[in-house]
Amino acid sequence: MTSSIIEWLTSASSWQGDGGIGARLLEHLMYTAIVLVLAAAIAIPLGLWVGHTGRGRWLVSLANALRAVPTLGLLFALVLWLGPRLSGELYFLLPSVIVLVLLAVPPLLSGTYAGVEAVDPAARDAAKGVGLSSGQVLRQVEIPCALPLMLSGLRSALLQVVATATIAAYVGLGGLGRFIIDGLAVQDYAQTAGGAVLVALLAVLLDLVASSVGRLVVSPGLRADPTRATHRRTPLRRSTAPTTGDTA
Repeated sequence: MTSSIIEWLTSASSWQGDGGIGARLLEHLMYTAIVLVLAAAIAIPLGLWVGHTGRGRWLVSLANALRAVPTLGLLFALVLWLGPRLSGELYFLLPSVIVLVLLAVPPLLSGTYAGVEAVDPAARDAAKGVGLSSGQVLRQVEIPCALPLMLSGLRSALLQVVATATIAAYVGLGGLGRFIIDGLAVQDYAQTAGGAVLVALLAVLLDLVASSVGRLVVSPGLRADPTRATHRRTPLRRSTAPTTGDTA
């Protein structure tokens, strides 16, 4: 089975045409980018507002509760509801994008809110003490300090969207999920497994890219250093050895 998967992945015919690996990969990346941009436009401003003001925490709980909604069931429900009102490519694209945005909002919202709320109150007080306005405190203190958790939420959302975007193939869209669905339909298990491998590799690659971007944009003082604990100074022990003195 492994050899047949490798043969399918490396075959020139698998990469050619509108249904080839290259074209499906670009479609998958396009869906992922659209969803993340829309989800970030909703979740990040809302998370900043909740974390900065302390109001509307119920919105974070509500967003997290949305994770319990079955993604595939919601997709079919939206297709049946919105389908008669749409035409062309939107018939398939809009329901899929809505479902994936609902999936990506909770980790982005939670990460942003938690990052802002976790900012040291002393840092806020110091910023206000030097005359910064509430908006300046948010932009110059809270957002830079919240970046590690915000990026953690972004990475979580990215992985979920890349993995779940395969369901778009169930309603006729493209992407790497097309190989999984079409392979099952014709019992071409090499194609099905190859599509799954491509999704997994894409998720790992995008996570590595997101991690590298995080190292560039996050201040070195805010990065977690797992080796820091091993380099702590050992406290000096008071010597109990008797001192040498002159005896009479």
